[in-house]
Amino acid sequence: LCLWVAGYTIMFATPQKEHEWFQDLMGEWHFVHECSGGPDGSPMRAEGDISVSSLQGMWTLIKMSGLGPEGKPFTSLFTLGYDIEQQKYVGTFVGSMMSQMWLYEGQLDETGQKLILNTVGPRMDGAGKANYQDVLEKVDADRWKLDSFIQNDDGTWMHFMESLHTRKS
Repeated sequence: LCLWVAGYTIMFATPQKEHEWFQDLMGEWHFVHECSGGPDGSPMRAEGDISVSSLQGMWTLIKMSGLGPEGKPFTSLFTLGYDIEQQKYVGTFVGSMMSQMWLYEGQLDETGQKLILNTVGPRMDGAGKANYQDVLEKVDADRWKLDSFIQNDDGTWMHFMESLHTRKS
């Protein structure tokens, strides 16, 4: 199919095998997040529900809603897919709890079970920017994880958040 827009032809892309990686995530999930380093140094916890859907196999939408620390409600949206031209996984993340839109690029690990997404965002201490990694891992048919890391000044990675997602029956 082609569309004529201002004299140009735009082709509709066809989902590739790389897009199929997200298929196992489709459905309704419950999540529990644990994040280190709350204001008093204790872990922060959030939980809620996730709905994962597809835009006709090309893009995966992960909509999350829940209650964060101190019972504050939040909503967020991951948009993930595979950019055929760039030959890499790409995505965005926005949440009602922050004003930054996170832009991701990534790849699968050698096992094919983990999607490693790289991004840049504000440092947790507010002093400039830092490199981050979010790693989505398929555990089994009814569970997947999201682990978040920040790169320290010395180049090492610090794990600061773990989120377990369990399929609703």
